[in-house]
Amino acid sequence: MLARLFTDGGARNNPGPAAIGVVLYKDEKILDTISHFIGEATNNQAEYEAIIAGLKLAHKHKVDTLECYLDSELVVKQMRQEYRVKDKELQKLFVQAWNQTLNFKKITWQHIPREKNKAADKLVNLALDRQMNRG
Repeated sequence: MLARLFTDGGARNNPGPAAIGVVLYKDEKILDTISHFIGEATNNQAEYEAIIAGLKLAHKHKVDTLECYLDSELVVKQMRQEYRVKDKELQKLFVQAWNQTLNFKKITWQHIPREKNKAADKLVNLALDRQMNRG
């Protein structure tokens, strides 16, 4: 089954309170979403946490071919192995994400402008707002 995965991660301040947003599409319909507070993290750490959660979600839905869309050019280029992952904390997250990709027959990585990632971005802000309102 082919699906499209849109992920986003963000931190208020950097590092700071962080959250992830994930939207999984089958055809043009939303199959599932994630909006989750992850604690203190950098923007890049949150981006990787979003990918990891999204890949697990796609695998749970028995997806075997996945198109991944992110607005983080750095993370896309790292997942395509065009850039090395130099940061020690990101290396750990990269390995987790890479290991999740092994669950798929085919996986592609696309960098998209932030405007085309509004649904995932909205889920990030929803999780952050929920957390801030608790405190």
